[in-house]
Amino acid sequence: MAGHTQNEITIGAPVDLVWDMTNDVENWPQLFSEYASADIISREGNRTTFRLTMHPDENGTVWTWVSERETDRDTLSVRARRIETGPFAHMNILWQYEEVPAGTRMVWTQDFEMKPDAPVDDAWMTDNINRNSKVQMALIRDRIEQAAKECRLVPTLSD
Repeated sequence: MAGHTQNEITIGAPVDLVWDMTNDVENWPQLFSEYASADIISREGNRTTFRLTMHPDENGTVWTWVSERETDRDTLSVRARRIETGPFAHMNILWQYEEVPAGTRMVWTQDFEMKPDAPVDDAWMTDNINRNSKVQMALIRDRIEQAAKECRLVPTLSD
């Protein structure tokens, strides 16, 4: 069995700002609440290889792994995968962006499979990813919308 999730959110900001902020991997610790650090390993064209380190979990364990992202600005999409898979047999993520009347729709699609000896199974991880994606997406939305207001990219009531 494999896991599959798809979560989306609409961000009240222009697609250029959403794209720039969500693809600025070095600043992910300021965008996501779960990452303690994001360290760039290499950049080649539109491909970035980086190490993510999470804040310690409830047991004090610090999870870290290497991933790779390839951005395609023309199609407003990003394909990512874990290189150091840890407990995953594989983890692939597709980020898609779309301009909509209310701003930018951002969709995360994750396809993965847990290794047989992983501490959790595919069903548990699917529930965990769905729950956490909603939290992280809402936080990202709020932070980008705040940045848009500070840049005056969205109208305010006084405009």
